[in-house]
Amino acid sequence: MMFQIKVIEIRNPEARTTVSFRYLLNHFDLLLVNNMTKQKNPVAQEGKSQNVHLRHLQLSDYPELRDIMTQVYGKVKDPYWERMDIKRLLEIFPEGQLCIELEGKMVAVALAIIVDYKKYGDNHTYQQITGGETFSTHDALGDVLYGIDVFVHPEYRGLRLGRRLYDGRKELCENLNLKSILAGGRIPNYAKHANELTPRQYIIKVRNGEIKDPILNFQLSNDFHVKKVLKNYLPGDTQSKDFATLLEWNNIYFQENEALINVPRTYVRIGLVQWQMRPFADFDALVEQMEYFIDAFGDYQSDFILFPELFNAPLMAEFNQLGTHEAIRGLAKYTEPLREKFTEFAISYNVNIITGSMPETRGDHLYNVSYLCRRDGSWDSTSKIHITPGEASSWGMTGGDKVEVFDTDAGKIGILICYDVEFPELSRIYAEQGLHILFVPFLTDTQNGFNRVRYCAQARAIENECYVAIAGCVGNLPKVNNMDIQYAQSAIFTPSDFAFPTNAIKAEATPNTEMTVIGDVDLELLKELHEFGSVRNLKDRRNDLYQVKIKK
Repeated sequence: MMFQIKVIEIRNPEARTTVSFRYLLNHFDLLLVNNMTKQKNPVAQEGKSQNVHLRHLQLSDYPELRDIMTQVYGKVKDPYWERMDIKRLLEIFPEGQLCIELEGKMVAVALAIIVDYKKYGDNHTYQQITGGETFSTHDALGDVLYGIDVFVHPEYRGLRLGRRLYDGRKELCENLNLKSILAGGRIPNYAKHANELTPRQYIIKVRNGEIKDPILNFQLSNDFHVKKVLKNYLPGDTQSKDFATLLEWNNIYFQENEALINVPRTYVRIGLVQWQMRPFADFDALVEQMEYFIDAFGDYQSDFILFPELFNAPLMAEFNQLGTHEAIRGLAKYTEPLREKFTEFAISYNVNIITGSMPETRGDHLYNVSYLCRRDGSWDSTSKIHITPGEASSWGMTGGDKVEVFDTDAGKIGILICYDVEFPELSRIYAEQGLHILFVPFLTDTQNGFNRVRYCAQARAIENECYVAIAGCVGNLPKVNNMDIQYAQSAIFTPSDFAFPTNAIKAEATPNTEMTVIGDVDLELLKELHEFGSVRNLKDRRNDLYQVKIKK
């Protein structure tokens, strides 16, 4: 889904700030409670009886909803929530979209989704929790009701309609047996006190009644508490100095259903294959060697197995009489059968397999593709983004254009193929998507080529507060053109802090020797590092100064 970004200017006496309209309107109380208690309702002033009705929103309400947004947010050509946005919300979660009618006229709206909160944790942004405002993060089996937006017609403020909407959300949360209601809230008066107070001190003074903050006061009066202070939740919010509060209301009637199987893992076991390049008689012989390693890791109850980049290159000997350009395309005919075998082994040995990489043809283009074959039988793929000069000239490779993490039963993972790990932007995008483990299948012929991969992989682990596993090929293939020699030392790297090994290496192989590497990593340590590390590389980024974004 494509969105336009509308920009308006918000001025205050202290500074002129240009803020993304989408961001500014992106959350439930941006304009809801300003002067809520000061403005008198004209209907109430005339002494008329008022019939107030809380109900579920319907798509036919969109014209009135559009009118409210225009009244609240100004006469912008296209209102923030398009009809297709509301249609999507009503399709996936009609119960969560509430509105209030007064004398038959819709005057207030509240929008929400359900999320599986453990997938996001407390350090998320609005973009992450809403799936870039596509609501792809909605999970009917989730445990938290997450507030997206609330707005009240300006003429009807002062009637405590915001409170009534919140009460409706609380009732919904209880009836659906959800653990809590969560939302991010601005602190728009903080800029006036930022030179004297930290966000924490500011919140305490608001709670104690020493400072007035229209949004935070409203939340606290509705029995919400501040769970955490967020940085860069809504980038460009100068009034809040880019801070926000993560607000929570707990459902005291929540009854947790204890999982008996498929409990998310805290400790994850990673297996690496340091693959010996050797001639194989045929496809079946290669598959037999693959299964040998998979069987061994299965006996150790590994959660992941990582194979190297282009580990299947020995099969290219069949096409040695052809030029390198044609030979690599000949090798590509084995890719789908290999992926099918990997999927079969992932199920039978109960392990998630990152298949290294293999060439894949799509039309006239050739890609270097890695597959994630999950133990539940599902699979995903990603293509090498950056093509080396040698791959471009010898093979005519084309770079991929998909940058995304994958959900597994043992955490969120990303895959960067060899050269890609030398571009820090990709892993930073993964980190923004909640990355836990980065897998890097590689193929290098010399030690200096290997060191580029190794040192960049270690840097990625430190700067993105994640684990990085690399696996490469060793040995020689004298009868395969362009694949003569290999050098590798496979390893599992960690961040560098007190909870991790002092050299930031969890496990590593002997250089240039066929072998396996097995190591356990603790995903909970990553959460602690993010919150309490000696340094906090992700949280301390200057998003006010620079950002890394996907263009496609």
